[in-house]
Amino acid sequence: MEANPAGFCAILPAVRPPFTDIEALAVDLATAIRTKILPQIGSAEARAHAGTAVGGDVTFGIDETAEEFLAGYLRDRGARVALYTEDKGLVTIGEPEHLLIIDPVDGTRPAAAGFEAAMVSVAVAELNSQPAMKDVTFGCLLEIKNGNLFTARRGGGVSITAPGGEERPVILSGNTDLRRMFWTIGFRGRPARALIETLGDLVDTSSVDGSVFDLGSATYSITRILTGQLDAYVDIGPRMIDDVPGVREEFERVGNGAVLNNSPHDLAAAGLIAREGGLFFADGWGNPLSERLLLGSDHDFQMSCIAAANPELAGRIVAAVDEGIASLRAAFGKAG
Repeated sequence: MEANPAGFCAILPAVRPPFTDIEALAVDLATAIRTKILPQIGSAEARAHAGTAVGGDVTFGIDETAEEFLAGYLRDRGARVALYTEDKGLVTIGEPEHLLIIDPVDGTRPAAAGFEAAMVSVAVAELNSQPAMKDVTFGCLLEIKNGNLFTARRGGGVSITAPGGEERPVILSGNTDLRRMFWTIGFRGRPARALIETLGDLVDTSSVDGSVFDLGSATYSITRILTGQLDAYVDIGPRMIDDVPGVREEFERVGNGAVLNNSPHDLAAAGLIAREGGLFFADGWGNPLSERLLLGSDHDFQMSCIAAANPELAGRIVAAVDEGIASLRAAFGKAG
């Protein structure tokens, strides 16, 4: 590990053992999904509404294409897996030996607009009666537009591979100053006034010397911390509801009756990759997400998330969120 003058540290790639069969299947599936949907990026077809997902979010045309493709691909490969996806829920193929948690297009709206902030997310987890985040053994995130691949094996670190096959280092920011923080925010489906009541001071603090972005994809945002482009990702929607129940009505208003926050399929692969890459990765209170269950999409399963390049910055973010929740409570009612 070596630091550069800007306060970043680069973790050079290690020699990785070959993928196991299920890991190779996960990478092959992600690659096949990307190949299938890449022609739709930025098209009118991608933006068409095709229904409603299990969790209540809109299913766009590009989502439908990917969902219809992936189950057939796995059957054709003779896979024996249980798989959970945003649009279809839990599906069994053959007699399952593994569990796959799949978000075929994380960043649907950026993908539909033709932006880079969209990834295929595939996580492999142990198959048991109540699989949780701690049971994820392999994570795969593949950029749809540019083809960069992020993989992690539990206990084995992170690999970042460019489309040409060259390995790239993990680069982590050493910034601990909220004023200079480059960060991204979870915004889709969250009520704007309530969100800014909670995070407005943090936005103001970083708006000149740093910057805040809404990239529209949790996985893309988290992997940008590993590339050194961002310092942090903050999504505190579920904490807002849990700490200030009066705000839930606002979430349902914006979500057309549903509560739309990050679900396990958004964070299963990204969580393992973040941890193995050395990031601080926790919920909106700063607590581990390891015990959170994987198979569900409603509020009971949804996860707030703070990911940061280093623990000191993360602690300052959590403190700022604590202060923001106090402001939200004053605006929207007493805590539960």
